[in-house]
Amino acid sequence: LAGLAALAVPAAARPLDRVKAEGVLGVAVYRDFAPWSWRDAAGVLQGIDIDLANALATALGVKTRFTDFLADESVEDDLRNMVWRGSLIGGSLADVMMHVPTDRRLALQVERCVIGAPYARESFAIACGPDADCEVPPPQWAGKRLAAELDSIPDFWLSGSFGGVLRGQVAHHLSGAAALEALKAGKADVAMASRAQVEHALANNAAPQVKQRKGPIPALPSPGWDVGIAVKDDSRDLADALEAAMERFAADGTLARLFAAHGVTHVPPRREV
Repeated sequence: LAGLAALAVPAAARPLDRVKAEGVLGVAVYRDFAPWSWRDAAGVLQGIDIDLANALATALGVKTRFTDFLADESVEDDLRNMVWRGSLIGGSLADVMMHVPTDRRLALQVERCVIGAPYARESFAIACGPDADCEVPPPQWAGKRLAAELDSIPDFWLSGSFGGVLRGQVAHHLSGAAALEALKAGKADVAMASRAQVEHALANNAAPQVKQRKGPIPALPSPGWDVGIAVKDDSRDLADALEAAMERFAADGTLARLFAAHGVTHVPPRREV
């Protein structure tokens, strides 16, 4: 965050004082985004980002107020709607948004936000049912039923790689989690999603017939990405406090415990910003 401080012009704002005075940290999280944030059958928010936001708020001595929202066409749109301007259809702004990619390009494009405090590294993974060998070269999945989130990198990879030999076999789902549910239900032979989604779906031996690919994924255009938080550009003191808390959580094992509670391995970020 310190490296992006030059983007935050209004020095007079003291959002941290306001948050502490009101006793509430407003947090924006993605909707239907297991294992990071989703609502259970009773409508209660669950997930890694929920637990982490609660821990951050506790570190500040306040409570959380969550807003879960549907992703727009881009992360830039999400940041505009939830952090610095607000949606055209109304709704309150959050003090902080969770699960924001912390790459330099995005940080420079969204000048009204400060992005940082990376807390994990994500990547993609593949899982296979009993009728597919997960370790073979992917073209050998010809004839198998494949599943991926619509218009996602897994969708593009499965449909377009290796000369498009697998294109006609890809079933499109609303999310990576939904693709994995189809696999677990026997409606697909191979599913590709984020590593966290795959690990969460297979945690606690939930689907013993499904195995995760151990070998590398060939020709994959994404090497992985770090995720962190975003605040408005005049919220530098709040950003500093949250980053300090995040660093403590990384050092004392809190992050590893929060991730493990949802069946996900915590992979430390590379801090590319």
